[in-house]
Amino acid sequence: MTRMKLLAIETSCDDTSLAIVEHRDNTFLVHQCIAYSQIQDHQQYGGVVPEIASRLHAEKITALLDQIGAETIQACDAIAVTTAP
Repeated sequence: MTRMKLLAIETSCDDTSLAIVEHRDNTFLVHQCIAYSQIQDHQQYGGVVPEIASRLHAEKITALLDQIGAETIQACDAIAVTTAP
C-alpha cells in the first residue's frame, strides 16, 4: 500500500486554506480542511484587492496552522502550496 500525507496550503485569491490530505492506493482522503474567507474584507471595494489579500494571507496562516496542530503537520510527508492564481 502506497501512502503519502500532505499539508496542502492554498492562498491564491481571497481565502487562506489548509488541508491535511492523504493519498493512498490511488485515492485522496481529506482528513482536515480549514479556511479563512476574505470575502467580507473585499466587499467594500467591489472585488479582490491584491495588497489586502496578501496581507490577510500572511496574518491568518499562522492561526490556521495552529488549528491544524504541530503534531499533525509533523506527521506529513510533504507540503503542497499554491504557486499561481
